[in-house]
Amino acid sequence: MVTTNYVLAEFVALAHVRGVSRGGALRFLADLRASPSVEVVWVQEELHDAAMSLLHARLDKTYSLCDAISFVLTPERGVNEALSTDKHFEQEGFVRLLTQCYGFTNEELDLRSRPRH
Repeated sequence: MVTTNYVLAEFVALAHVRGVSRGGALRFLADLRASPSVEVVWVQEELHDAAMSLLHARLDKTYSLCDAISFVLTPERGVNEALSTDKHFEQEGFVRLLTQCYGFTNEELDLRSRPRH
């Protein structure tokens, strides 16, 4: 699995909004980074700039910079699947594993529409 430090940062913010304890979120990130199955790519200027170019090319979309980083990076590594709840990945041609393999509906995966605790 490939992820970026931008995704890790986004996770911390999302966990906070969803009411996950700070300690629990940080333990999860520590475990993730320690896993030999996970490659964390640290975003450098070249990748950041490529993602910004993608955002400029897709002005009709509401992609986040974090998503654009993933859209640029993962194809370079031969990845076309995403473990994501974000429909933007499908718009960019990725297989969203949570819908394709596990049968979740788009409504079930749209976490933004759920009440926050």
